[in-house]
Amino acid sequence: MASHLFLPIELRSVELSNRVIVAPMCQYSAVEGTPTDWHLMHLGQFAVAGPGLVFVEATGVEAAGRITPGCTGLWNDEQEAKFKDITEFCRGYGNAKIGMQLAHAGRKASCDVPWNGGAQFAPDHEQGWPVVGPTDIAYADGWQTPEALDDEGLARIKQAFVDATERCVRIGYDVIEIHMAHGYLLQQFLSPISNQRTDSYGGSLENRMRFPLDVFDAVRAAWPDELPLGVRISSIDWVEGGWSLEDSITFAEALKAKDCDFIDCSSGGNSPMQDIDAGPGYQTGFAADIRRETGVKTMAVGQITQARQAEAIIRSGQADMVALARGFLYDPHWVWHAADELRAQAAFAPQYARSHPSMQGLPIPGNPPTPK
Repeated sequence: MASHLFLPIELRSVELSNRVIVAPMCQYSAVEGTPTDWHLMHLGQFAVAGPGLVFVEATGVEAAGRITPGCTGLWNDEQEAKFKDITEFCRGYGNAKIGMQLAHAGRKASCDVPWNGGAQFAPDHEQGWPVVGPTDIAYADGWQTPEALDDEGLARIKQAFVDATERCVRIGYDVIEIHMAHGYLLQQFLSPISNQRTDSYGGSLENRMRFPLDVFDAVRAAWPDELPLGVRISSIDWVEGGWSLEDSITFAEALKAKDCDFIDCSSGGNSPMQDIDAGPGYQTGFAADIRRETGVKTMAVGQITQARQAEAIIRSGQADMVALARGFLYDPHWVWHAADELRAQAAFAPQYARSHPSMQGLPIPGNPPTPK
């Protein structure tokens, strides 16, 4: 029986060759927001290894929106030019579609890189900067108290998303995903834990959804109609009284009405009080519920590591796509190995084709036959 994981899927005019997605993975290796040759290597290795879509890491739409000083950004011409070079490299040698995740870290910005501990810098630290949020509530004890965004700040950030989207058009990305998860700015507006505003952007669920939906509308208007636009959400906060799955379903319905093409269903990240029940495929049920209740295409992510596990998720209709992160870091050729296990076909760069078991024993072009 044919593998469902390796069936193509259409997102507007873009056809992915299979349902395996390389999730956005922060590398903390940019210089002043500009990607480096590390990113060329990191993304290039996945582009040639058979996934349907490779996402660039969470990329700040303004300097203050980066998680760390090492995070990528897309607010100036130098960044755009380097991303264009990387994208053309990936497309020239690989078979995968290439996507960008646009983000703003909000109150979780201005942090050190993880291998230095990841603590948040003070606003006057030489590597830090002041942070913003929906309200003046710090993420945790010892973290900066964010400046509550006023109308001018909201307009600036929405325009920054639009400007970054226009750069994505020029770069030539196939897909954009807006980051509204993991406790970053747009999820901070969604969750009552971080949004305690008393104006039209706070209070009721409808009000808390308002600014994220405004940003989505602005990006959709700037992004070509024929290209897909999706959103990553935290399906639940894992905190009592926080953002719930029912909230996510309501939000997904609102996004669907605005022509959202897929929901990438993650969870958590907005409070140190979270109590996550993690395990293999622990977030897959969120993708299944949102897909069933709304009809929106969903992407499952979170401890999906085995080929048959991913196959079961797609075959059973829990999600339309699966996204892997750490699995690809550990095995950049995960797709090839999954295709072998599931008796499916995956794209091989011709330079690597001889490594496939079906090619073993065949002569290498340009070399004499092996004597028998």
